[in-house]
Amino acid sequence: MADLAIDVRDLEKTYRTPFTRKKVEALRGVTFGVERGHIFGFVGPNGAGKTTAIRTLMGLVRPTAGRAQLLGEPLGSRGARRKIGFLPESPYFYDYLTVGELCDLAGRLFGMAAGARKRRADELIEKVGLGGARGQSLKKFSKGMLQRAGLAQALMNDPELVVLDEPMSGLDPLGRKEVRDLILELRDHGVTVFFSTHILSDVEAITDRVAIIARGRLQALGTPAELVSRSLRGVEIVVRLPPTVSPDISPDAPALDALTDGASRVRRVGDELSLTLAADADVDAWIARAHAAGARVVQVAPRHETLEELFVRRVAGADAAPAEPPAEPPAAIEEAAAP
Repeated sequence: MADLAIDVRDLEKTYRTPFTRKKVEALRGVTFGVERGHIFGFVGPNGAGKTTAIRTLMGLVRPTAGRAQLLGEPLGSRGARRKIGFLPESPYFYDYLTVGELCDLAGRLFGMAAGARKRRADELIEKVGLGGARGQSLKKFSKGMLQRAGLAQALMNDPELVVLDEPMSGLDPLGRKEVRDLILELRDHGVTVFFSTHILSDVEAITDRVAIIARGRLQALGTPAELVSRSLRGVEIVVRLPPTVSPDISPDAPALDALTDGASRVRRVGDELSLTLAADADVDAWIARAHAAGARVVQVAPRHETLEELFVRRVAGADAAPAEPPAEPPAAIEEAAAP
């Protein structure tokens, strides 16, 4: 069995809304494992159960059923907490602290010596790109800057496991790239990173494995490549048309019927024609027709389902189930519901 940094088995969380007392199943039999030294993406729409799962793993909410271990220790154990860095979604920090003071506070909570706190804080402030804002109070920080400050405080204890809830929230494209690079650097140093997000491009770019959750249930689990290679959606072909085909002729014109008949996603730009054939189409016969028409085949590539298409399909399937209240209550409701 693989050495797991996070081991979740049949995790469930049920709570009741404060006024109507209606029962809501926020997590329903969630099971997954995260290997040490891997980057694991936890993906789902709003209300899917992502934040509830993270709060449960962090010991902020007690599970209704099931079990989980972090770094080989049960949830809530002091030994595991000392090795974990955590950044919640939309964190609140004291307005009048500087980023250095915030990091120092986090270091104090972990029992770090003064000299070690200073060195570690200086290193992290530069790493997250806040060196120029070192003297400003957090009250003056933008949302993206607060996310960076939150990342710095989450890494103060040099954790073995980092848990990040929507770490790219509020960041511009450059900021997101810097955070992705930081996550990759953590993995290179053997740190396990578990992060939730709804930005699928970030998941495809950096994760080793990904789980898709909707309505409290896991809908898919595997590497990004595994998840998108299981279903052939068609064959994408690009051809260069002969000079005899006028650039003014549209893709659906009679002159191109032999090539576009039965194809989808047809696009004509100048002398280049791009289209998608069905997965069961006779590609060899189509290429023969293209050659007969004087076209030159530039590219033939299978088109598999993208992670975005898989995400939409699985979430839509979950939404087809009987309607329920949202699966991610506010933090105050969660805390009140914890036994």
